[in-house]
Amino acid sequence: MHWRSVLPMLLIAGNALAADGWIVGVGGEGDTADGLAGTVFADVAVAEKTWLTGSIARNFIDRSPLPSIDTWNGSLGLDHWFEPVGVRLAAAYWGDSDTLDSRDWRGSVYWRSKRVTLGGDFEYRDFSFTLPATDVFPGRIVQFDATGVGLSTRFDVSESASLSLAGMKYDYSINLRLGDNRRLIELLSFSRLSLINSLVDHTAMAALGLDVGDRRWQLEAGTWQSAVDGSRSRSVTVRFLTPVGKRRDVELGLGVDESDIYGSVTFFSVFFYFYGD
Repeated sequence: MHWRSVLPMLLIAGNALAADGWIVGVGGEGDTADGLAGTVFADVAVAEKTWLTGSIARNFIDRSPLPSIDTWNGSLGLDHWFEPVGVRLAAAYWGDSDTLDSRDWRGSVYWRSKRVTLGGDFEYRDFSFTLPATDVFPGRIVQFDATGVGLSTRFDVSESASLSLAGMKYDYSINLRLGDNRRLIELLSFSRLSLINSLVDHTAMAALGLDVGDRRWQLEAGTWQSAVDGSRSRSVTVRFLTPVGKRRDVELGLGVDESDIYGSVTFFSVFFYFYGD
């Protein structure tokens, strides 16, 4: 699945793991469509029930002979658990300033018990979109915004198994549908890391995790629909987390995306996590 959907789940998990300490994670992903992504994030307990989270990520897509695309993402958030209700607030920048970028504001209210977490999510995105010129389209700059609302939950099914579900629906201030302009759609949607994959109508994801001793297996399945052309993408990912030291873990991921536009893409990821008091 697109890294924008995965990263928040990593940070949510980090709060539970960090407890009174901190986590630093660094990793990368590559796919068979010449896409590369790198991410660094941190989750720090600044008080007994308050966490500060931050991340920075970069995507690079080689479109030879066309110009490559560099996409940046940076976010900073604060999470406080009032027990049993918590509040999470975050601000973020995402995109390529020459093509498509956004300034995002996110908020969540969640309820957490020993084995269950339920959350309501809100996101406001302020976009600037430079539509490229083609043989049949002159190109222009479009300013618009989007409001997203969603739900997320996690159940500890047993001592070693958990189930996570999340979904988000977006409402845009303008009609983004490009109709039958297939040339423009193809220019913007050639890869799973393409900029246009952030312009989604809705997303849904499920994850099943299983602890085996100190190791963890996780199976993820997700789908999202484009707000631009209505195309659908589906993703299945397997992740494996294992210790590589007293306070270090490594996570390996292997997945496949299937899109109505860019076809089938296989991707592989590696993340390292470092823990401290």
